[in-house]
Amino acid sequence: MASSLRGEVLNLYKNLLYLGREYPKGADYFRSRLKAAFLKHKDVKDPEKIKQLIARGEFVIKELEALYFLRKYRALKQRYYSDDNQ
Repeated sequence: MASSLRGEVLNLYKNLLYLGREYPKGADYFRSRLKAAFLKHKDVKDPEKIKQLIARGEFVIKELEALYFLRKYRALKQRYYSDDNQ
């Protein structure tokens, strides 16, 4: 069971690291914060607590994806619609 959770944690880290490349404050900022967050919980042994932390990480992934989609939408909207309503 521990090996499957380890794999999930590694996949979560990789996915977050990949999504962090486009972060508005920069990839280095995101990478340092991500590493700090994972190191903060490195000593957790309880499988239920690990599952909760994985679920929290997946929520962060969804929030980042929403942030990126919103940014793309705003860029497209600015291209096709003018801001002045006159």
